[in-house]
Amino acid sequence: MSLAGHAQTAIYFSSLHLNPVLLQIGPFALRWYSLAYIVGILLGWFYLVRLLAENAAPMTREQADGLVTWMTGGIIIGGRLAYVAFYDPEAYLAQPLKIFQLWAGGMSFHGGALGVAIAIILFARNHRLQWLRIIDYVAMCAPIGLFLGRLANFVNGELWGSPTTVPWGIVFPHGGPLPRHPSQLYEAMLEGPILFLLLWCLFRFTSSRQRPGLLSGAFILGYGLFRFLVEYVREPDQQLIGFAAETGLHMGQWLCLPMIVGGAGLMLWTCRNPRRVAAHQSWSAHLWRI
Repeated sequence: MSLAGHAQTAIYFSSLHLNPVLLQIGPFALRWYSLAYIVGILLGWFYLVRLLAENAAPMTREQADGLVTWMTGGIIIGGRLAYVAFYDPEAYLAQPLKIFQLWAGGMSFHGGALGVAIAIILFARNHRLQWLRIIDYVAMCAPIGLFLGRLANFVNGELWGSPTTVPWGIVFPHGGPLPRHPSQLYEAMLEGPILFLLLWCLFRFTSSRQRPGLLSGAFILGYGLFRFLVEYVREPDQQLIGFAAETGLHMGQWLCLPMIVGGAGLMLWTCRNPRRVAAHQSWSAHLWRI
């Protein structure tokens, strides 16, 4: 059956009765997209506190409370600026004030991850903590926010996949008449529960928490691989369709390649390095003196 024929039996997004706005009172609107960030940060903070209750934690509960504020700033600033720079620079150069319209969407995970890493390094330096071990613990929490964020993308009816004939194809309101992969849900499952479970197994059943960088590397590698694969069934952003056709890869895939290489390299370096937490403490202290 052709794609047009499958459109007759496909799932129509409108039949799901999903509304991007959860609650509206006058001009104030609470959107699922914004709520996903808020709930993701809160659940991530709760999980981080639980992890810190384990032996050999890299910081105290009080320090974790302060870190959340730093990371929130890193997510917003890094995610927004990276989206502006890599995904639609011309539109934002034409209307610079749109950069501050966060409620309209437009965040880059790669930029948000970099912003969080910088925030953690600065926070750790101020508190004389081991930044790489803190990043390890934060990486354990990241799949929670990724899962909720992708679900919010689906509710918004955005970032849909390429045309498909699979039985679960969905006709999105702004995606044309053809059924498309619900790639938001693919990413939600891979970057959320599956990546969360992989990191949890590493944390619980291996010596990863005593090997600074191993969990971070696993998260970076896992996210990079999952995102790279899903991009094959995801429609590129409208303004980047030409870029994808010229280069053979989507912008998201190009941004994932350094993550895949870097994550694998960090894991390899960590596994081959005999130094564990105690040795890393001395190395970290020396780094801050430099």
